[in-house]
Amino acid sequence: MLKAIGIAIAAVAIAMLLLCVRVLLKKNGRFSSQHISQNKRMQERGIHCAVSQDREARSKEKIEL
Repeated sequence: MLKAIGIAIAAVAIAMLLLCVRVLLKKNGRFSSQHISQNKRMQERGIHCAVSQDREARSKEKIEL
């Protein structure tokens, strides 16, 4: 039982280390934003988050009325 818990803790520690490699090694390193509206490639394709698209559609409806 303790061996399984030790293996699980080691696996989680290794996963966290691998996720943080960029943050630890790069000067001023940080995780990139995962939000669609802050992703440059999504912006280039004209893709926005659902909230932004809904807001734009509602404002266009008000202007047309």
